Amino acid sequence: MRIISYNVNGIRAAIKKGLIDWLKTNPADVICIQETKATKEDVDLKAFNDLGYHDYWFSAQKKGYSGVAVFSKIKPDEVTFGHGHGPSDDEGRVIQLDFGDIRLINTYFPSGTSGDERQAFKYVWLDEYFNWLNTLKKKHPKLILCGDYNIAHKEIDIHDPKGNKKSSGFLPEEREWMTKFYESGWVDTFREFHSEPHRYSWWSQRFPSVRLNNKGWRIDYISITEPLRSQLKDADIFPDVKHSDHCPVYLELKLK
Repeated sequence: MRIISYNVNGIRAAIKKGLIDWLKTNPADVICIQETKATKEDVDLKAFNDLGYHDYWFSAQKKGYSGVAVFSKIKPDEVTFGHGHGPSDDEGRVIQLDFGDIRLINTYFPSGTSGDERQAFKYVWLDEYFNWLNTLKKKHPKLILCGDYNIAHKEIDIHDPKGNKKSSGFLPEEREWMTKFYESGWVDTFREFHSEPHRYSWWSQRFPSVRLNNKGWRIDYISITEPLRSQLKDADIFPDVKHSDHCPVYLELKLK
């Protein structure tokens, strides 16, 4: 099973920038999209369906905001929209798909960059989500968590750790949450294969030179629970794919 996680920063804008042409290259069996900024009805899905993708959407109640979707060539056994946490579900942040004994969760974590109120929301959301994941693991031991986590975990995951130590997305409390998360039985799949620095998945759009000079952050992850570790085959980041201020991240699993 080949999986892509990709924050497209607006799926309609990404389509205009060549998203469909890229999908024609068959990059993965399952494409997890964050920040659709659209509903299913806003998008002409024929191009996706013609490529063999089934599509599943969970959009925010607020138009043009947030939202997640999954395009899959493998039909899931079951789809769950949201995760039962009202404020999060209102913003269209979580969609879950079951493939046999594996549950895939596509999540758009909140950002705190717009100010103290949203940063406070982010901390509450992280605590609630951690507890929910721990409960879910008891019922579904084999989990894959794709998404834009909006946190760079370690200094290796950001181009300027000293200059960003007070920036949302690299605050001590956020990084501690990531450490707690991985210590609770999750695997950072990219780091299982890549220990090298300067591998990022997001670049600020404020200055065009930022991406050109690779001054980025690694905030997009595909994590798996320990029972899936033995099925890891490959993981990577695709910085040359440019339909967004993010780029796709990739995981390949052997299915038993």
